[in-house]
Amino acid sequence: MGTISKGILGGFSGKVGTVIGGSWKGIEYMRSLATSVSNPNSPAQLDQRARFGTMIKFLKPLTAFLRIGFKNQAVRMSAFNAAMSYNFSNAITGAYPVYEIDYTQVLVSQGSLPQALNPTAVSTTAGEIDYSWEDNSSDADAMADDKSVLVVYNPVKKRVVTLEGGNTRTGGSQVITVPASFSGDEVQCYISFQNANGSVISNSQFVKGLVVV
Repeated sequence: MGTISKGILGGFSGKVGTVIGGSWKGIEYMRSLATSVSNPNSPAQLDQRARFGTMIKFLKPLTAFLRIGFKNQAVRMSAFNAAMSYNFSNAITGAYPVYEIDYTQVLVSQGSLPQALNPTAVSTTAGEIDYSWEDNSSDADAMADDKSVLVVYNPVKKRVVTLEGGNTRTGGSQVITVPASFSGDEVQCYISFQNANGSVISNSQFVKGLVVV
């Protein structure tokens, strides 16, 4: 049975007939009851579940960072779901039943701030990755004090290392430290920029895959 909490014109919670009502993040919603599926293992559904599972496994270690990277997209949905929506549509490659992540197409952040100019990364010292970029602080909407944001994803160990509030656009470089256990593993490197007060971020860029010294 549904309960009306704000009068007849307000939202309701619970079930009324074939409709379910509730509230999420202060947003009243209604949805219909799920219909039964005659064949839950149809080729299309198996394919969809395989793609979904591949992306969930990739994004799960990034959950905490995505609250920063996709916070500007978290409108009527969580930051994780916003990241899932974009990457599910753009960053999966392969064919059923074997799907993989296309790391070059992944976004770990999404926003309107200008991206890094010609970023690159190298690992020449044990446990360190050196990022560098060119100064584009004169571009529209870019600021000299925008801070670099770095993400290193290790597919072998399913681990992520992040750095927020790094060197500025004009600084041109930033070192990120990774665990000693990453030595010999190929990792995927991403960079974004965030404004000084942290309210706006750029789309992330795939910098490169590299083997950690």
